[in-house]
Amino acid sequence: MSNQNRNRNRSRSQSRSHSQSTKRRPKKKSLLQKLHRKYEFRPDTPKISLPKLFHLTGKQRTEILKWSLYALVCLFLLIVQDTIMSRFRFFGGTTDLVVCALLLITVVEGIDRGSIFVLIGSLLYFFSGSAPGAFAVAMLTILGIGAAIFRQAYWHRNERSILLCTSIALMAYELGVFGAGLFLELTHFGRLGAFLVTGILSCVLLLPLYPLIDRIGRIGGTQWKE
Repeated sequence: MSNQNRNRNRSRSQSRSHSQSTKRRPKKKSLLQKLHRKYEFRPDTPKISLPKLFHLTGKQRTEILKWSLYALVCLFLLIVQDTIMSRFRFFGGTTDLVVCALLLITVVEGIDRGSIFVLIGSLLYFFSGSAPGAFAVAMLTILGIGAAIFRQAYWHRNERSILLCTSIALMAYELGVFGAGLFLELTHFGRLGAFLVTGILSCVLLLPLYPLIDRIGRIGGTQWKE
């Protein structure tokens, strides 16, 4: 009996000490209560309206106008090349108006913007069906970026340097197309003169095309610092 009483007393004392310790310890706040207090005063959510959604700054409008005009020029030249110029042959060669525009705009805009433009433009040129093949995308991108880097690294920005770099890239493109045609057995060595004539005629057409591209490129002010 004495042992039972002792055990009862011990259990009672342990329960009392446990209850006292639980009373002394402060209750921990739940995570929901903390989050509720932390974000009790939240700012109002911004309301999205159509006028704010389609609001454009003056700079954004000029940029959209400039690149839209670039796209229209390329589209117009593509139509002229496919419907008119492709029917005429000069010593076996013709012109490459779209390639002229793509490379010229790339050199005019510089490496920062021109690299993105020539990549997208060459892809659209390939999907239009007028490009000689998928290799034209890589060739136009590499030659356009290379011409822009060379011009910015070694020559001051002026009409002669831009036209010269674009002409070099244009002739390299025509020779590259000829080499790809030989590799794919789509042409022969006797057609080399026709490709050279195409490159020369395209370089000549850069002269009347440059003032238009340069005028469009100056919309919104000049961005280059050289």
